[in-house]
This record gives sequence, C-alpha cells and structure tokens, in this order.
Amino acid sequence: MISSIIENVLANNALITAFAFIGILSFSTNKLSDVLIAGRIHGSAVAITLGLVLAYVGGVVTGGSKGLADISIFAGVAVMGGAMFRDFAIVSTAFGADLSALKKAGLVGSLSIVIGVILSFSVGSVVAVAFGYTDPVSVATIGAGAATYIVGPVTGTALGASSEVIALSVAAGLIKSVTVMIGTPFVAKWIGLNNPTSAMIYGGLMGTTSGVAGGLAATDPKLVPYGAMTATFYTGVGCLLAPSILFILVRFILS
Repeated sequence: MISSIIENVLANNALITAFAFIGILSFSTNKLSDVLIAGRIHGSAVAITLGLVLAYVGGVVTGGSKGLADISIFAGVAVMGGAMFRDFAIVSTAFGADLSALKKAGLVGSLSIVIGVILSFSVGSVVAVAFGYTDPVSVATIGAGAATYIVGPVTGTALGASSEVIALSVAAGLIKSVTVMIGTPFVAKWIGLNNPTSAMIYGGLMGTTSGVAGGLAATDPKLVPYGAMTATFYTGVGCLLAPSILFILVRFILS
C-alpha cells in the first residue's frame, strides 16, 4: 500500500523525480570516483557510463524504446534528457565563458580549438565510414560525437539523425573523454604540459571539458582552469561547425 502511494507520487511528479534521481546519481558517482579511483576518471564520465547501462537495462526490462524512461517513475528522465534541457545546458556553458580570457591564449590557443574540432570530427567520421555508415547525416553525427558527447547529439538533432546514431555519438564522446582523463598524466611530460599556455592549447585540441579537467587534475591541479577554459569554447565551436560547414564537406565527399 505504502509502496504504491510512493510510486504514484514519484510518477505524478516525474520531472522532479528525474532531477532528484540524476542528482543522487551524480553525487554517488563523484564519490565513487574519488574513493575507488582517486579521481583519475571524472565522476561525470562514470555517471554517463552508468546512465547508458541503466538505459539499456530499462529497455530490456520494459521492452520499450526510451530506456529507463519507459519505467513510469523515471518518465521524467526523457524530458530532462531531451533537446530542450540539453540546449539550456549548452547555452549556460557558453555564457560562463569569458572571451577576454581566451585572448590570453593568443592566436595559437584560438587556432587549437578549430584544429581540435576538425581533427576529432575527421577521425570520428573515418571510423564511422569504416564501420559501414555511408549516409552523410550519420557520418557527421558520429564524427561530431568524437569531438564531444555534447556536440554529437546537437549535430544529430539538427540534421535529423536516428536515435541509434545519436547514441553512438554519445558513446564515441564518452570513450574520448575517458581516454583523455586516463592518458593525460602519462603524456604530460612528453608534450610539455606543465604551464598555463600549454594547458590552454591542450584543452583546445582535446576539447572534452570533463576529460581535460580530470586529466589535468591528475597532472597538476593548477592547470585545470586554463585547460577547461579553452575546452569550453571547443564545445561551442563544435556545435557551430559540425552541423554546418563540416556536414556540407562530408556530404560533398560522400556524394
């Protein structure tokens, strides 16, 4: 009786339930990251991985197509994870960046952002083609996902990609994020990643904010703000270039 009442309350306030659920999940994964792996893999990456697993489990259990959101008490997750809230998050990130701060990185720092987006997009697109994707929309979406797991869904939604392809773009971005987190401390010495300028350039080339922040935190915490700053701009530039100029280039090459 009590359980059914609680279930009804949670289901009838689905969006509030979703916020509470995601908050608890994020808090837990951040703690797990700190305790189990000393923060070497950022809590956000752990949360995304766990979220993908839960989405799969939800789909298998219910036989639905919305993952965890097919379970009534988690229906609000579909709204919270939808395009509207995603775009709000992107806009808020952009408003948090300071253009005057980017100027401190100089021309090289600015170019690193553009080069980083194009390079990641190109690698992701080549991998997509290698795995059998030939339509420009899917290739561009997966390529954008290789830039970051935010740029991928933004590009896929703008171009009308299928939900399966958008999910692949998120997975590609997640793999990149975790790889950057783990690999940064090991390559830092060899690439001279030991000062603010190099951190800004590195953040511009890699682009994944959580990956760069986690990797630099494990290398030298003092470098985190510099790398995260250019990585933030990277996301904005990726959202502009991927569904427009880069997609046109992909369509031209594959036509």
